[in-house]
Amino acid sequence: MIVLFRRNLIDLPINYSLNYYWSSGFVLSVFMILQIVTGVLLSFVYVADFMCSFFMAMNLSNDSFFTWCLRYWHMVGVNVLFILLFFHMGMALYYGSYVKKGVWNVGFILYLLVMGEAFTGYILPWHQMSYWAATVLTSIIDSLPVVGSIVYKYVVGGFSVSGDTLIRIFSVHICLGFVILGLMIVHLFYLHKDGNSNPLFSFYSFNDLVYFHSYFTVKDLVLFLVTCSLVVFWLFFVPDLLVDIESYLEADYLNTPVSIKPEWYFLAFYAILRCINSKVGGLLLIMSFIFFLWIPTEGGSSVYSVWRQVNFWLIVSLFLSLTYLGGCHPEYPYLMVCQLFSLMMVLMMLVFKLY
Repeated sequence: MIVLFRRNLIDLPINYSLNYYWSSGFVLSVFMILQIVTGVLLSFVYVADFMCSFFMAMNLSNDSFFTWCLRYWHMVGVNVLFILLFFHMGMALYYGSYVKKGVWNVGFILYLLVMGEAFTGYILPWHQMSYWAATVLTSIIDSLPVVGSIVYKYVVGGFSVSGDTLIRIFSVHICLGFVILGLMIVHLFYLHKDGNSNPLFSFYSFNDLVYFHSYFTVKDLVLFLVTCSLVVFWLFFVPDLLVDIESYLEADYLNTPVSIKPEWYFLAFYAILRCINSKVGGLLLIMSFIFFLWIPTEGGSSVYSVWRQVNFWLIVSLFLSLTYLGGCHPEYPYLMVCQLFSLMMVLMMLVFKLY
């Protein structure tokens, strides 16, 4: 065990040209572990009952300073987690990490699981926005041809979102956390087995290499401390910065919110979904983008190609624009712009992977 630890975290040969983008993987892993720890502690006092789960979540903020910190760290932590995740995926896409198929495939599965984990966690407080977000998004399953209605009943536990849905979501949320933890270890294994995608790094050559410790443990620690400082500032000064006001209202089955929208890290996909009149059409467009994002090709790093750099930053710009548009009301001209940007982003991703 000691030999394995030293081989992977201390005596690992690594290229000295790695910048702070590569440190995002370490910080992301630590924050994921912190999310799992705080989530387990919160599960001790949470009750998956649609009659009292909302009041149970609200009481955590009023019970003691520790439970307040625990709940809000979990809320702020998931936002920081997705910021780091987008940086990490952007770095991997820019440097062509999909050439390393083992690392890329496991990492992409991790991204999908983290999205599922975040969505199920968002529903658990059973407030107004989470209930209606669950109702809208699970209705997509019902729109699938042939098997949609059957699968929908198994997912929600009945004919509509109810207390049975909450129990199932709570179970899935707890299980996914430990699945993600296991896949993180597999991701690290493939990374150290095949090497990283740094354009100056050769896994089979020992030119310009240094040991991981202490050169990069210090760099990782610096980025982690800076990130923690920002999180602490966020936690104590603006804890409700990205919290919707509907999140402080109990779920009302008879009163629909003015604008139903998920958290900011889902807004780009939500914008694509609602800009198409057909639910199935919107779902196919999202799946097309995710497929093109995942598929491993032989396209290399963008470092030595100006065209690929322009293409990459266009994709980033379109994704950020759709994130903003996803928070706007579904009306003209936002819907028309969403349709244009959605098609452009899917096509640009296809071109990026092909060339």
